[in-house]
Amino acid sequence: MKKIAITSNTSWYLYNFRKNTIISLIKNGFEVYTISPFDEHSKKLEKLGTKHINININSASKNPFIDLYTLISFYRIFNKFKFNAILNFTPKNNIYGTLAAKFNRIKTINNIAGLGTLFINDTLSSKLARNLYRYSQKYADKVFFQNNDDLSLFLEKNYVKISQIDRLPGSGVDLSRFKLSLSENKEKLRFLLIARMLYEKGITFYIEAARILKEKYGNNVEFCLLGFIGVNNPSAITHKQMNNWISEGIINYLGTSDTVEYEIAKADCIVLPSFYREGVPKTLLEAGAMGKPIITTDNVGCRETVTHGLNGYLCQPKSVSSLVDAIDTFIKLPYEKKLEMGKNSRKKIESEFDEQIVIKKYLDALKEIL
Repeated sequence: MKKIAITSNTSWYLYNFRKNTIISLIKNGFEVYTISPFDEHSKKLEKLGTKHINININSASKNPFIDLYTLISFYRIFNKFKFNAILNFTPKNNIYGTLAAKFNRIKTINNIAGLGTLFINDTLSSKLARNLYRYSQKYADKVFFQNNDDLSLFLEKNYVKISQIDRLPGSGVDLSRFKLSLSENKEKLRFLLIARMLYEKGITFYIEAARILKEKYGNNVEFCLLGFIGVNNPSAITHKQMNNWISEGIINYLGTSDTVEYEIAKADCIVLPSFYREGVPKTLLEAGAMGKPIITTDNVGCRETVTHGLNGYLCQPKSVSSLVDAIDTFIKLPYEKKLEMGKNSRKKIESEFDEQIVIKKYLDALKEIL
């Protein structure tokens, strides 16, 4: 039996984003190990049939000695278990997991799910990370990209060769879990932003837009946030800031959820004004699958989810006025037009972003390299 390791910087990510890939690998006869920092989702991974291995990864750290320890940890784990192939997800895993696999002569498949601020900032740590990507990715046997912008960038900078690469439709979406749930015709419209509470996700722009539109429409509109707060990231929204917004009556913070579909079902429109280099935001795919119109930025990764005017609207990154205009335009639409937009979202996701496309790509890639 071939042994496959799937690595990420959190067990939460593997369970919420790669659950069906793991199940499919097991059904296809692979012995699957998950490698990620231990959290409450690690046991859930084991219940799927995996063997879980704990590893310390500080995804926010810029300390080279901490990262060196991560590389050594990967090396020791790979050397001990003698895997046939490694599937890496999230940035540090793509870099250090690939290098450790190379040292152990193990095949690797990487997934570039967005580049965050890596090619936006010109700090010393960003330059180092870019050089690490340049050095490490040439050793991967397959590198999947979630959007054409990132794929073109890596080719242009000679980080990868054409023979290594392939394009995925984001992370895909489970169409059997995220079912059509069209909004009802009601007086109060609910807007929902789902993301880690980071500045680059456009949280403060969403808040400013909400402030303006609440002034105009009062209790006829509701603006909600769902996602991790106070994460280990210098641009994270703090608990204090969130409490201030709640006290002001601008937004309703819903916390976090492993059953996000229940919150999406209650929403009339999903908003993500991100200026982060996204892969393709999973939350937008899930919302689209449930028949929700989408308002997001004309930005890397985000624009893939919207055909402007058909299933939602694209606004300009870092522009409160552009975001307000898009939301206001949606508010003024007749109910039947909102419903049509939602149906178009479902059709778009069904035709372009079915998770089964992603899973088949992984199974085919494993056949190719093993």
